Amino acid sequence: MDIRPIKTEGDYNDSVRRIEDLWGAKRDTPEGDEFDLLCTLVESYEMAHYPIAPPDPIDAILFRMEQMDMTKTDMAKYLGSQSRVSEVLGRKRKLTLKMVKSLYKGLKIPAEILLT
Repeated sequence: MDIRPIKTEGDYNDSVRRIEDLWGAKRDTPEGDEFDLLCTLVESYEMAHYPIAPPDPIDAILFRMEQMDMTKTDMAKYLGSQSRVSEVLGRKRKLTLKMVKSLYKGLKIPAEILLT
């Protein structure tokens, strides 16, 4: 086992290939330990070089609506009137704190996503 920090894209690619080779390794074996260490190193490299931005608040609402098979009419309960729903989902009106609280409580959309 030759574990080194991942400093370059080449190191990253080599580590990912090695992880693929070790996939399914049993825990508490040298291969399992190598797998765990490489996964940790790759995760750290990816967080530094390929950060994932939080989702857009409106996209998050639309996604939750799709998941829950909700219509714009259903959303009036959380955002106010039907016209308010259209304005918010059409990105013409920003979410208010009251709307954020309602979406968080009612639809379990994380507030940190809605407040970005």
